[in-house]
Amino acid sequence: MTDATLPPQSRLGAVLAQFGWAPRVAMVVLALIALAALAAPWIAPHDPLAMDPLQRLKPPTADHPLGTDNFGRDLFSRVLWGGRVSLLIGIGAAVVSVLIGMAIGLVAGFFRTMDAIVMRIMDALMAIPAILLAIALVALNGPSIGSVIAAITIPEIPRVVRLVRAVVLSAREEPYVEAALALGTPLPSVLVRHLLPNTIAPMIVQGTYILASAILTEAILSFLGAGVSTETPTWGNIMAEGRTFFRIKPELILWPGLVLSLCILSVNLLGDAARDMLDPRLKKRAG
Repeated sequence: MTDATLPPQSRLGAVLAQFGWAPRVAMVVLALIALAALAAPWIAPHDPLAMDPLQRLKPPTADHPLGTDNFGRDLFSRVLWGGRVSLLIGIGAAVVSVLIGMAIGLVAGFFRTMDAIVMRIMDALMAIPAILLAIALVALNGPSIGSVIAAITIPEIPRVVRLVRAVVLSAREEPYVEAALALGTPLPSVLVRHLLPNTIAPMIVQGTYILASAILTEAILSFLGAGVSTETPTWGNIMAEGRTFFRIKPELILWPGLVLSLCILSVNLLGDAARDMLDPRLKKRAG
């Protein structure tokens, strides 16, 4: 019985069986973080924006499991709600950059006349430091979630384009592509039906790396004061506000930093596992 004939549950089990213990743990950790962020409106004990000066910088209690910050806001609730924004920005940046990069990469790799023009534009974008470009874009458009997603997406697009272009340049010389062209298949159909499937596996892997990079970049921008509005709880904003009180209450940076690190590490481990599973050359070496 092949993988194609297995029921969905068995196919999922076969895929998970190829993962080592580290990716499995990473999958569980990432799922718990994502579920906690999604369920924040129901499991957060307090409003993340509610201030109580009488409760400022309190140690953990039953009512405040992680204590409070310098404004008396519940730290546990802020970390939960911060995960919603940070993950939203990371997933949004990864999806948009992959979709735009795949479209541009397909065109650049298939049409030789467009290749030189497109790749010079991509080289110019890659020459600009990603953080500086992101800060400039946020400064121009103002602090908002959309601005941060755009600021993170634009520097990532050239990397996706180069990867897709390389795959298409190799696949376009295959006999089945040449046969489709000889039979008069419309070019959009050739791109979508014959070339696009070759990019799916590398894009899954690349998408995980972009997701991890986007979450980290959002935290850096927020920490520098160039991300979303400081009123919006994100892991970066929480750490930025807590750095002033690090000596007397290091938990203000410890807890959001720990969750951020676990999230990025889990995504990277899953990306490495997906690369090992989807790359036939790595499978042969392992065998």
